[in-house]
Amino acid sequence: MIRGEERKNMKYIEKQGKTVEDAITNALVEMGLTSDQVVVEVINEGAKGLFGLFSKKQATVRVFRKENLDNVARKFLEDVFRDMGLVVDIKTSLNENNLDIHLSGDSMGLLIGKRGQTLDSLQYLVSLVVNKASDSYIRVKLDTENYRGKRKETLEKLAFGIAKKARKTGKKQFLEPMNPNDRRIIHSTLQSFNGVSTTSEGNEPFRKVVVVPENNKGGKASKNNRNNNKNNNKRNNNNRRNNNRNYNRKPKKKVEE
Repeated sequence: MIRGEERKNMKYIEKQGKTVEDAITNALVEMGLTSDQVVVEVINEGAKGLFGLFSKKQATVRVFRKENLDNVARKFLEDVFRDMGLVVDIKTSLNENNLDIHLSGDSMGLLIGKRGQTLDSLQYLVSLVVNKASDSYIRVKLDTENYRGKRKETLEKLAFGIAKKARKTGKKQFLEPMNPNDRRIIHSTLQSFNGVSTTSEGNEPFRKVVVVPENNKGGKASKNNRNNNKNNNKRNNNNRRNNNRNYNRKPKKKVEE
């Protein structure tokens, strides 16, 4: 069912036919569109005449033209940048359920923000707007100056460094709070890293990744355990030697008075 607000923003035509399918076909032919480019609202399913002998009421449909998702994203961003006083070149690429948007121009650092927070917020807003106009979920990726790629490399290096520290010390390592995308990169990077596992703790926006050492696979903690076992074995061997020495020792003769 199409909501009233959506109707106002969508172009449509109303058509009739002997059946609902015929009415939809008539509308598609006139609009020059295919079924995946429209949304159909059935006004009247029609009715057959008595015993099929008399005239029947025709089916009526209202066919709405879907908005182009590229244009939806572009229009939203243009309005935002105009309000910010920025001139930004916007390039979009829609492939199945993925919409990639690349921005270029001056003052891109302003759009990226601290650790990409501004870019992430803008991406979230674009995703809301695009998915409101789409029947299926569209994954939106917003990037500028290859920030996403550079950020991924930085996080991968950080992940390896933290994992090595956790494995060496045998202690949990807590990373700073990160957004879901950054946490996903950390988890993916360390998925096959021997000796550690990862989990997330806390609530948004303070949720963070925790790198947990597996002490039975090496590291300082395991080394300490091995040293403790070695010391215990050494202590037990000394006790056995002392017992044997006492057993083999001959008793002293009693001196008669």
